[in-house]
Amino acid sequence: MSDLQRVRHWAEALIALHLDSSWSFAFDNAKRRAGACSFTAKRVSVSRYLAARYDDDTNHQTLLHEVAHALAGPAAGHGPAWKRVARELGYVGGTTHDGETATELAPWVGTCPAGHVAYRHRRPTRPTSCVKCAPRFDERHLFEWTRRDITPATRLAAMTPR
Repeated sequence: MSDLQRVRHWAEALIALHLDSSWSFAFDNAKRRAGACSFTAKRVSVSRYLAARYDDDTNHQTLLHEVAHALAGPAAGHGPAWKRVARELGYVGGTTHDGETATELAPWVGTCPAGHVAYRHRRPTRPTSCVKCAPRFDERHLFEWTRRDITPATRLAAMTPR
């Protein structure tokens, strides 16, 4: 598990090395995506919740991924130009992370009739069925959604490496 100050130090060093002084770094409150690159704000950000639970190598790869976006430009997406820049920086991961998300911070918890659980960070607006029980929508496998309170203590604990 990474120390958030160490992640900040790496991010600022990568920005200073590869980008101009108009770019900055910040932690954000994302619960599902590891990092982001904002071209309008000229900011690279990383989820404080996910950075705290990922190891140093994963966080370093996330930072390289986002700096590659900043260097490749907004039109590059995850295309060939971005991939070339990312490889040159030393990035070895894919285009998205498949790591753990901050499920303990999801206020909506769905349970299917078979007992499978799903988490949502936004209130579900339409019926959803369990993909473990049926690969396509099936009313027999609908999730029943309940809302849970997320306390400030839970949010603080999510930022603390285990």
